[in-house]
Amino acid sequence: MRIAVLKELADGETRVAATPETVKKFIGLGAEVAIESGAGEKASIADADYSAAGASVGSRADALKGANIILGVQGPDPKGLKGFADGAWLAAGLNPFGERTRIDDYAKLGLEALAMEFMPRITRAQSMDILSSQANLAGYKAVLMAANAYGRAFPMMMTAAGTVSAAKAFVMGVGVAGLQAIATARRLGAQVSATDVRAATKEQILSLGAKPIFVETVAGIEGEGTGGYATEMSDEYKAAQAELVSSHIAKQDIVITTALIPGRPAPRLISDAQLATMRNGSVIVDMAAESGGNVEGSAPGETKKIHGVTVIGAKNIAALMPADTSALFSRNLFNFLSAFWDKEAGKPVLDEEIGNAVRLTQGGKVVNERLLG
Repeated sequence: MRIAVLKELADGETRVAATPETVKKFIGLGAEVAIESGAGEKASIADADYSAAGASVGSRADALKGANIILGVQGPDPKGLKGFADGAWLAAGLNPFGERTRIDDYAKLGLEALAMEFMPRITRAQSMDILSSQANLAGYKAVLMAANAYGRAFPMMMTAAGTVSAAKAFVMGVGVAGLQAIATARRLGAQVSATDVRAATKEQILSLGAKPIFVETVAGIEGEGTGGYATEMSDEYKAAQAELVSSHIAKQDIVITTALIPGRPAPRLISDAQLATMRNGSVIVDMAAESGGNVEGSAPGETKKIHGVTVIGAKNIAALMPADTSALFSRNLFNFLSAFWDKEAGKPVLDEEIGNAVRLTQGGKVVNERLLG
């Protein structure tokens, strides 16, 4: 069983799909690991570190030659994939909805493409969930980005020259990223409030010492979809939420938006009119900018001044902390493959529940129901 780890070529991508730690673990399972030279450079991992862990290091062609499993952070360009074994697996974050043509190309190459972001949110798969591991650190970093752009301090400070008031931070969307954003803003000394369409998150917000801001006038809307993800809300709820947010957001200094709906554009949470009500010098970090944006006018990778508000369109925040995010991502991949490792066969054998969830292509065809529906 030969596992190939490729250097990420996407613009701005600094992470790597394996670390010396996981290389040793794969070798312990009986696998051979081949690393493309320079794969870990941007994550502060030298080729020599991989060699010391027992991996072979060479060109992309060397790494792919005879590979049974190809690991990546983002899906590699199909044009650069040659020499792998028949029926090889490709396990990475494949962006199935945004890169459908690329998925079709993987099928034509005979790859069994496994989308790690399609991992079901069930208890036994928590350690394999790349979305959660990367969102956790991204939520932390988003608050630091806001603090860096904000022209004032976060905590209340009492000095001989007078008192500095604490910043007011509002987190919209209380998933993994939102919860970490709440915790980080609290640690920095801000007064934190948060909202979500899922009623079950109210207790989580309170447990972190933040104030929950929820629509109370529309009954019976839980906002909880399959697997714990948020779902599209009714027009009645959207109107009530917009009214509540409008009154609250005008008083905020920092806003972090994190709302995503799998397979659909990110919901619009803040309009241009609402931006105009915010304080001059306020900061918004739109963590959903790459999926269409929660904030009107935001753009991925761009920082704009709109009505005096700094709007940061976040792009691949996880890549800003490559050492830690790579360590977690690579453990997700190892946990996934090792959980299904068949010692007698010398390779992983997926079960139906998780296999059917993450498998996009097989036998030259796209087979995932989420892409065929």
